[in-house]
Amino acid sequence: MSEIRDITLAPSGERKIQWVERNMPLLRGIRADFEKTKPFAGLKIALSVHMEAKTAYLCRVMEAGGAEMHVTGCNPLSTQDDVAAALAAGGMDVHAWHAATAEEYESHLTHVLEYGPNIIIDDGGDLVNLLHTKLPHLIPNIIGGCEETTTGVIRLKAMARDGSLRFPMITVNDARCKYLFDNRYGTGQSVWDGINRTTNLIVAGKNVVVAGYGWCGRGICLRAKGFGAHVVVCEVDPVKALEAMMDGFKVMPMEEAAKIGDLFVTSTGCRDIITQRHFALMKDGAIMCNAGHFNVEVDVAWLDDHAVERFEQRQNIMGYTMDDGRHLFVLAEGRLVNLASGDGHPAEIMDMSFAIQALSAKYVADHRDSIQTAVIAVPEEIDNEVALRKLAASGLAIDTLTELQKEYLSSWAI
Repeated sequence: MSEIRDITLAPSGERKIQWVERNMPLLRGIRADFEKTKPFAGLKIALSVHMEAKTAYLCRVMEAGGAEMHVTGCNPLSTQDDVAAALAAGGMDVHAWHAATAEEYESHLTHVLEYGPNIIIDDGGDLVNLLHTKLPHLIPNIIGGCEETTTGVIRLKAMARDGSLRFPMITVNDARCKYLFDNRYGTGQSVWDGINRTTNLIVAGKNVVVAGYGWCGRGICLRAKGFGAHVVVCEVDPVKALEAMMDGFKVMPMEEAAKIGDLFVTSTGCRDIITQRHFALMKDGAIMCNAGHFNVEVDVAWLDDHAVERFEQRQNIMGYTMDDGRHLFVLAEGRLVNLASGDGHPAEIMDMSFAIQALSAKYVADHRDSIQTAVIAVPEEIDNEVALRKLAASGLAIDTLTELQKEYLSSWAI
């Protein structure tokens, strides 16, 4: 039985799902294929992804493929209650609501797993973690699964290194059609959507400090530059730092950036990026937010415990008065600002990412008798299929190699 806030919100959620469906041609095509072939017939799928409209449509695509879906969110603040209600009203099993407590969030994750899934769709690794730590008796049912985001892939690779991983997982995040577009252009746009609608402040002329110059950081910096910001990058990887410098951005340690930053965005996938020693250096009025999966990049807990005063300055903006009278501000409790303060990535971007998810899950189902327990890259043919579908949907075509060209490229002889 579903656990949602309010079933009467379903009509609003249904309109949101219909809107993204109109703008997700790849998933529409895959849904039509799945309705004919039923690749998930007889299988249960547990999904933990940000519970908003694009995810909801992915759930329906998988259901159209014959799957019994049990779904929840992957972040306490990213669930949209009307979308969850729309899925529940359509008969899907949904366990999610906005602003869940830590206990409620884990309960929702646990419930979707207790149905005994065969395939896992994870975003951040919480389902996989629960299965290996608290629900290992359910692992024999699992064929394999897919991981959506960088943080989850990091956790999976750590498990694989120490021999803990007990079923195969496909790293959707590492597909070219995912990270080159979702992480860069999707994050770049949606982070600033969340910041701008929450703060209602201008970006032009401000010192914007971006921690992390991976694909997400690249996108955030690119859009900040477009808004007219003075962009500073903080990195621990010397090669990425050089790349940021040659892309035209200032590069410095966070201790230096903290002194000049007006707005800080973390996007590292690590913890303790902005902490007490940085808070002490910041200007009055500095704003911080996070674009990494977990709320551990900005040490909000320290601010909660040590600030002289904590107050809600504006919806989704928490203010902190420091002992010297300065005021610092944190957006969305330090959680994913693009989802906790916005609607997440654009539909056209998630169309590509979720197309990879759907086809990778199909790959798991199709190869259930031969797939090995490991961290597995998305097969190249899936990546290429998604790219070709996207080109076709955009009205574009590309050249193809002749047999002579193929022979030339595969030969060592001139």
